[in-house]
Amino acid sequence: MAEKLLEGKVALVTGAGSNPGIGRVIAHALVRSGARVAMVDINPVSLALSANEAREISGDDAVLPIIGDISDPADAERIVQEAIDGFGGLHVLVNNAGISPASIDPSLDRNPNVWDIDPATWARIITVNMGGAFLMSRAAIPHLLRQKWGRVIGVTTSLDTMIRGHNAPYGPSKAGHEALVSALAQELEGTGVTANVLIPGGGTDTNFIPQTPGFDRSVLIHPGVMADPAVWLASDASDATNGMRFTAVDWDERLPIDERIAKCAAPVAWSQLGRAAGQRIKGLV
Repeated sequence: MAEKLLEGKVALVTGAGSNPGIGRVIAHALVRSGARVAMVDINPVSLALSANEAREISGDDAVLPIIGDISDPADAERIVQEAIDGFGGLHVLVNNAGISPASIDPSLDRNPNVWDIDPATWARIITVNMGGAFLMSRAAIPHLLRQKWGRVIGVTTSLDTMIRGHNAPYGPSKAGHEALVSALAQELEGTGVTANVLIPGGGTDTNFIPQTPGFDRSVLIHPGVMADPAVWLASDASDATNGMRFTAVDWDERLPIDERIAKCAAPVAWSQLGRAAGQRIKGLV
């Protein structure tokens, strides 16, 4: 990862407090690469700890902790404005925040049938995981468009996780987030603002996976794999990259960038399949 690749950039990372967590890893990587980072979380205790760790990396001036609820429209607007006011601008939005049923109530069944899910649980998870990404994008993108440069990075999940049985509403909420990024990428094409997806590539050693006795966590992906591709996607080096999904575990810094992208990236939301299906249907009409 190039030193200070993000010098002069301001980033906003949601869900940046969890430890261990992907948002924390990404926020710290961006700070380490020279960005000033607004770190957002709804939990003030975990956010304070994560922000203090970021300050140890790059000093007080590089970090702005913001407590807020991304699923609330007014709070989303406030969060973005607070980041802009605090740092004098905004260049990168990382939509990482997400919750699972256990985040709402640890006693809830982690693997329910769809028809057994409480409607309030369904609504809350969809509202945070998909709706929060929409609200934060809605608040940030007009500013990015005015300056004709910006990055929107969505942290979704693997296809298997999206469509796996006994994994709703988390899986469907992340599928919706991925579809949102696809739509954004198409609408932002040619503006200087890009939208891409970054995922770990499998089960990841974060607090989303409970500390189950006897479970070997060494089989999980370390969240640190997200650091290098997140920095690259947030940088000027990714200017020509829009509407792609990157699998972080396949990101190989030893390869030239073209080979690196070929190894770990594909169109966001599997849009190439949609086009192929559309062509087949057209041929039958």
